Amino acid sequence: MSSTTLTVPDEPAMLVLGERIADALRAETEQGCVIYLHGELGAGKTTLTRAILKNLGVTGRIKSPTYTLVEPYELPDKATARVAYHFDLYRLADPEELEFLGVRDYFSSDAVVLVEWPERGEGVLATADVHIHIHYPAASAGEGRTVVIQAADTEHAHWVRSLM
Repeated sequence: MSSTTLTVPDEPAMLVLGERIADALRAETEQGCVIYLHGELGAGKTTLTRAILKNLGVTGRIKSPTYTLVEPYELPDKATARVAYHFDLYRLADPEELEFLGVRDYFSSDAVVLVEWPERGEGVLATADVHIHIHYPAASAGEGRTVVIQAADTEHAHWVRSLM
């Protein structure tokens, strides 16, 4: 499994990382991609997700799906995938709730799927192609982040390495 570790000093740098991830998705992935985002509250998962979606061509407000669990977005023709789904499973009480949403339908081969708090949907969610772990020092949450991006397979390893 290929991985890249990056130091992200502030929010503008996190937005740049989101742009780079979106560029890598467009350039290296011929189909959709499932990305799991891991990190504590306030780590920057939603900030990074919004930056990725914006740079994939989503226009307008990008809402956090904290209460709705999922927000769909149509992607423009220049994007690799046709649709993106942003999941936030923080408030999920039981993974079986995802079955009522028809979660398996969201993980099609032409979708970019970004999942925050994926461990809460364990056993129901599709396997991730890429894991993004965002860490920050507990004593000073505003002083940068360490971001570890791991490819789960060789198909996505190249674009993970391209982020270095």
